[in-house]
Amino acid sequence: MEEMSTTGSEQRGPRFAAVLREGERVTPLELFFDLVFVLAITECTTLMAATPTWRGLVQGLLVLGVLWWSWVGYAWLTSVVDPEEGAVRLVMFLAMAAFLICALCVPEAFGSDGLLFALAYGVVRVAHILLFLLASREDPELRHATLGLAVSTALGVGILLVASATDGGLQIGLWALALTFDMGGPLLIDPAGWRLEPGHFAERHGLIVIIALGESIVAIGTGSGHQVDAGIVVAAVLGIVVAAGLWWLYFDVVAPVSTRRLVAAEEGAERNRMARDSFSYLHFPMVAGIVLAALGMKTTLAHVSGALGLVPTFALLGGTALYLLAHVAFRLRNVRTLNRRRLGLALVLLALTPLLQHAAALLTLALLAVALVLLISYETWRYGDARHRVRHPETAS
Repeated sequence: MEEMSTTGSEQRGPRFAAVLREGERVTPLELFFDLVFVLAITECTTLMAATPTWRGLVQGLLVLGVLWWSWVGYAWLTSVVDPEEGAVRLVMFLAMAAFLICALCVPEAFGSDGLLFALAYGVVRVAHILLFLLASREDPELRHATLGLAVSTALGVGILLVASATDGGLQIGLWALALTFDMGGPLLIDPAGWRLEPGHFAERHGLIVIIALGESIVAIGTGSGHQVDAGIVVAAVLGIVVAAGLWWLYFDVVAPVSTRRLVAAEEGAERNRMARDSFSYLHFPMVAGIVLAALGMKTTLAHVSGALGLVPTFALLGGTALYLLAHVAFRLRNVRTLNRRRLGLALVLLALTPLLQHAAALLTLALLAVALVLLISYETWRYGDARHRVRHPETAS
């Protein structure tokens, strides 16, 4: 009996303990978790499309920022623990359910569903903190960092709860304050306390960029409606060119270089600071830029023969510019050099926004597609040898 009791105890222990991650493979449960973020991104686009004003854009980006930061928290978490072992799996399912409720509430997050959104978001964040506490039982530095994160998280969730009882400019201000506390908290925490698997961490962020790009494809489909004519076909092809261009700009060179630099960084504060700045922070404007561009493409498909207007034109061109500026900042942070070509194109797109607001939507989309193709063609030709070495390091002498 004693032997059976001992065996049973040994078997029960791992089931409920947090098992530390071994290896860099992204697990099926992490990909399953990310599917909820797909709906969240789609709902953010829906929110902005329903209110195509500056106010609607600000609201959509604030909701996206809050949801992004909750996703980032789980990216850090699953770089420490194996999400498919122990109690972590069950809590991940709970967090997915709460995250799904948040996504469903997005269209009315600044209205009737504000309180439900804040409560569900609180569940997502509390589950995240509890899992980190479980993982840090034998790691005092990680425990200290987690407790610090709990403070900024509590402030952010608390302010969102207060914001649900307000409206107008005050409500938007409270959302911005909540996001500032939530995202700003890690800047006050010693980065040496965190733990991460660099290859896994970089891959998770690459996958979330693909998910965001998938929203641009969805936007093309939903924007076209049920009638497919010559204008819709041309707009769809141009939309794919834009989406492919955004994919190319990230995955052709940026993704492999950033992954290798993160892996090569000294373990501890240096690597964690690079992961925080380059991925947690700078990937948000990349994702936000893609979402804005998706909104512009959705509006284009719905008004192929007409003009977009100022706000949708800004979403299309300004969103792409934001994406490019994030790349510029990303390179500046990690390589200490300035990508003048992407910076220049971003500034040109922003300058063209007021000029093209009354132009045909199809013309604006075509100009954007051509601009991205020219940028990619020039970079591929001008830096062909360096690009080959980056993409095929095994052939480098």
